[in-house]
Amino acid sequence: MSARGTDAPKSPGARALTVLGPVVAVVLAVLAWAAVRWVFELKDFVLPSPLGVATAFLDDPAPFLRGALQSATSAMLGFAIAAIGGVVLGSLISLSRVVERSVYPLTLLFQMVPLVAIAPLLVLWFGYGRPAIVASAAIVSIFPVIASTVAGLGARDPNLDELFRVLGAGRLATWWKLALPSAVPSIVTGLKIAAGLATIGTVCGEFLAGEGGENAPLGLLITTALRNFQTDRVFVSVLLSAAVGFAVFGSVNLAGKLLLGRWMR
Repeated sequence: MSARGTDAPKSPGARALTVLGPVVAVVLAVLAWAAVRWVFELKDFVLPSPLGVATAFLDDPAPFLRGALQSATSAMLGFAIAAIGGVVLGSLISLSRVVERSVYPLTLLFQMVPLVAIAPLLVLWFGYGRPAIVASAAIVSIFPVIASTVAGLGARDPNLDELFRVLGAGRLATWWKLALPSAVPSIVTGLKIAAGLATIGTVCGEFLAGEGGENAPLGLLITTALRNFQTDRVFVSVLLSAAVGFAVFGSVNLAGKLLLGRWMR
């Protein structure tokens, strides 16, 4: 059934509020930040002023922008691996109840094992640099995709399952033409969660496996600035990390809306 025509168009006031609401929230957060620093008379190395953070970026934006690009690339690669691997693993797990009950609990290791505990192993296996960082992002973000895929594939209409069997469709054809399309909304939800986690896994991986130089990623810029008590540069890198996370999530959210729009036709 098509969902088009069921939602009333937004009024101009509602559209303006959608745009201005986040802007007002950011402005209020910056004002609160400046007020806390002024009231408690905090030093720059404890809490720099918003102007000081902006100045730290504008004085030399190149390393921050290069770092953001490096981090965004690693996050997208890790997310892509998690997305593909999660759907494949979730599909394999859902093939039978026996496999689901025996293998699915093992996938909880992706969620339960702290990344800081296995990060040294990633460096040992993949070396320093992007491979270990991408692996970190993929490990952190794959479980929501597996879980949403298993849930979505298991929620399809059993009557349609029976119809496919009567028509002689094999497991692969049933998965491709019935199970996977019906699981799209659930998978998209899992992908949105994974998008945010991929950025977290990327920055955490960069703390340990990031390589220095002119293309140092944001995670390494954070640790370097902390060692040098350059708190303003730490704030710049953290804010850019958040921007990378928003960009990755926004891209996945847009792709999900397009996919769901096609699915709802």
